[in-house]
Amino acid sequence: MVATLDVVLRNDTGASQLYAHVTGSDAAGLLLLRADGRTLYHPASPGGTLQPVGVDCAIAVGPSGSTRTISVPRMASARIWFCKDQPLTFFINPGPALVEPSATNPSDVNYNLDWAFCEFTWNDQQLYANLSFVDFVGLPVSLRLQTGDGSIKSVLGLPSNGLDQVCAKLEAQGRVDGKGWEKLVIRSPASGAALRALSPNAGSVLVPGLFTGYYQSYVDAVWAKYAAKDLTVNTQFTWGDVKGRVGKDGRLAFAGVGSFGKPAAADIFSCSSGPFASGQGVSLEMLNLGARIAAAFNRSTLLINAVQPEGEKVSTYYQNAVTNHYSRICHETSIASRGYAFPYDDVGPAGGSDQSGFVNDPNPQLLTIGVGKPL
Repeated sequence: MVATLDVVLRNDTGASQLYAHVTGSDAAGLLLLRADGRTLYHPASPGGTLQPVGVDCAIAVGPSGSTRTISVPRMASARIWFCKDQPLTFFINPGPALVEPSATNPSDVNYNLDWAFCEFTWNDQQLYANLSFVDFVGLPVSLRLQTGDGSIKSVLGLPSNGLDQVCAKLEAQGRVDGKGWEKLVIRSPASGAALRALSPNAGSVLVPGLFTGYYQSYVDAVWAKYAAKDLTVNTQFTWGDVKGRVGKDGRLAFAGVGSFGKPAAADIFSCSSGPFASGQGVSLEMLNLGARIAAAFNRSTLLINAVQPEGEKVSTYYQNAVTNHYSRICHETSIASRGYAFPYDDVGPAGGSDQSGFVNDPNPQLLTIGVGKPL
């Protein structure tokens, strides 16, 4: 018998209909839920690209104010997608591989629709679900998890007007520093209303060169600082504390581990390119160090804290003029400042306050997801 978890979906968007789609993977491969919200569908690998899904996987939640309960199996790298007024369109590529809606491709059939998603993995160890602003901010989504011991864990996400607040703050930041933050705001061509606010990583895909050179002065200052003193990174793993210093070759070197060249803005925002890229010859310890350094660059704390991340304080995040203002704005707009705004937003001091906006439990009983306003 397949283990399942009830998930309650709530439409508070004001729309007459909200559609949901559940995608992810299990031991059999690519997995979607059919429109009944409980029947599993494993697409076959098609003979060509961009092939239709082949079955109805649009789950109608109901009009604003209504709820619908679906039943999800154990899944990995899963998303629950939401779209106002009409379903999203997915395609299947050979593999099979899912072609998801794109927030950075204006020719995508979903581009001008009002949509968002949350993420989860439910395996034998636990349910882990989180809100994600890593790609963009869209419809407000919130999570409430009822656990086996009867406790409730919640992430409230954005307020009902959160997207408008984020867009207004990005436009204001663009006026302050002239760096193009306002270009992250995407509006409906029909109504002019905000559809989404892109992350810098996504915005640089839509607008090539958008933040080229943005972090240069800050990176130069960091390199100068750590040419004169050690940067200590606590790996929060078996490697413990590792000390690094910028050498005469201009690289931030950690003895016996490896070294980092200067990152560009795109490397910092993505946390996965340039000196932070994975690949052949890159050890797990280097990836661990890179994650913590990239997080500190996004939060602009490397000039004020030489002990990463154990010396970090949330109150000091994003205080430099050169910082990830998108992440800053997401956190200051979100209720309790929680929501995943860049790829390593879960990095922080042991026992520190969570920034990444997750709920988890080894024995989940009921997950409720609100769309449109906090639960």
